[in-house]
Amino acid sequence: MLKHPMASFSGRLILVVSLAFVLHLCLLQNAGLPLFENKILASYIINTLLTTGIVFLLFKLKEKYTNQIGFLFLASSFVKFFTFFIVFHGAYKADGNIETLEFLAFFIPYSICLILETTSLSKWLNEM
Repeated sequence: MLKHPMASFSGRLILVVSLAFVLHLCLLQNAGLPLFENKILASYIINTLLTTGIVFLLFKLKEKYTNQIGFLFLASSFVKFFTFFIVFHGAYKADGNIETLEFLAFFIPYSICLILETTSLSKWLNEM
């Protein structure tokens, strides 16, 4: 029985992001650093939800807007950055400086989600 591409993508995304989150927490704990500061949990959850929603939307639109899908993908990156500035930037910049741990708390899940999103969409588009 074939799985729907979105179910397969969502399952893979949740698995990879969950493993990254656990590894991230383990590294923080081994370094003696606070585990749940810098909005780390919100970052992983929001990036995962945004990626799932964006990929779902692009998957639905890929047949109708084949020639514009690249632009829609770029627009989705704008949505992610806009979300970053709304949700995270103010808290990270509150002390006047974005610390390395704050940056990594956002950038690690963002990067993982972006890589999975890009590879999946590329695969789907190449199959068309």
